[in-house]
Amino acid sequence: MQRHATTSPLLSLPGAVAAEGPDEGVAAHYGDLFREQRALADGTGLVDLSHRGVVTVTGADRLTWLHLLLTQHVSELPAGRATESLILSANGHIEHALYLVDDGETVWAHVEPGTREALVGYLESMKFFYRVEVADRTDDFAVVHLPAGSITEAPEGAVVRETPHGRDVFLPRGDLEAYAGAHGPLAGILAYEALRIEGHRPRLGFETDHRTIPHELGWLDTAVHLAKGCYRGQETVARVHNLGKPPRRLVFLHLDGSEVLLPGHGTPVRLAADGEDGRQLGFITSSARHHELGPIALALVKRNVPVDAELMAGGTAAAQETVVEA
Repeated sequence: MQRHATTSPLLSLPGAVAAEGPDEGVAAHYGDLFREQRALADGTGLVDLSHRGVVTVTGADRLTWLHLLLTQHVSELPAGRATESLILSANGHIEHALYLVDDGETVWAHVEPGTREALVGYLESMKFFYRVEVADRTDDFAVVHLPAGSITEAPEGAVVRETPHGRDVFLPRGDLEAYAGAHGPLAGILAYEALRIEGHRPRLGFETDHRTIPHELGWLDTAVHLAKGCYRGQETVARVHNLGKPPRRLVFLHLDGSEVLLPGHGTPVRLAADGEDGRQLGFITSSARHHELGPIALALVKRNVPVDAELMAGGTAAAQETVVEA
């Protein structure tokens, strides 16, 4: 995925430590990871997500047109109601994840860093005769996250996407520094990710690879409408849902807290009984240190791995919790 080149001005604040990898451009933390996590869990703080792409769709046909392309039912999406959706390949594999809200005139979506250009290119190729305009607004707008329970007000004129996990605010990029300065404390992306992993919420490019289908991650519950058709990959979604089981499933892992290093993305997962030389049954997708739970992770494993089996993530012992039923 190509990354957006913008570096957040909040990285110049005292204590800010830059994130790496896909989250490059924003702060990993501001000097106290667990304090930042606790603040978010308590409904205070603000997370800089300005490295994420912002894409808009305007025009009279925007909702009916998107309804034909997305996995979610959006043709009658009420103004102000948040939703999330996917774009699939013809074989049903996940290509894009969009976090959407319509403000009555424009559909706003934030997407993973590095995916906006491909997404805009695909949407442009599908316009045909529909009255829609697609725009990459990443240079003009930044996303910040306010946790659930936050009493912080969004700035006047900003677009707000409210979910059970908090509010995503689209605000002019030039206002980011002043808004964050007035509505701290700031929490870095590592704190945000720890709570995402705790909530079993998948993320494109972390929980997905080139062959992931929505059923494997639990995205059927939040990003796919099973009663609609007319989108690319729908046949696979319906067939697996009605006739079979996905080949893999997402699990939540409690990791051995005595290990110094967290197992990173791609670390092999095996049965503990087989040891480090055993057959690989899956891989770590995301990991974090949680302020209450200790080291935790998400992993994608083969569907037939027993739900009560003790696992090993590399050399780290791991106890699993079911996210997607076997």
